[in-house]
Amino acid sequence: MVGLEQGLNTRNLTGKTMIPVRCFSCGKVVSNYWDEYKKRVNDGEDSAAVLDDLGITRYCCRRMILSHVELVDVLSPYQ
Repeated sequence: MVGLEQGLNTRNLTGKTMIPVRCFSCGKVVSNYWDEYKKRVNDGEDSAAVLDDLGITRYCCRRMILSHVELVDVLSPYQ
């Protein structure tokens, strides 16, 4: 158990993305769109237009992107 605790304490998760790799409903890979989506929305583009441009047209996949909250930075002090 000591080795596991040491491994968790030395792992640096700050700046990492933990979005699910695939859509829970249809199985399409959605994690590869997250960085581009986040960058463009932060630059002021409309989120619906960005999702359309990235080719994410299914409602289930849009849900995966729109509802994702990055908690890694919030939880990393507690590792």
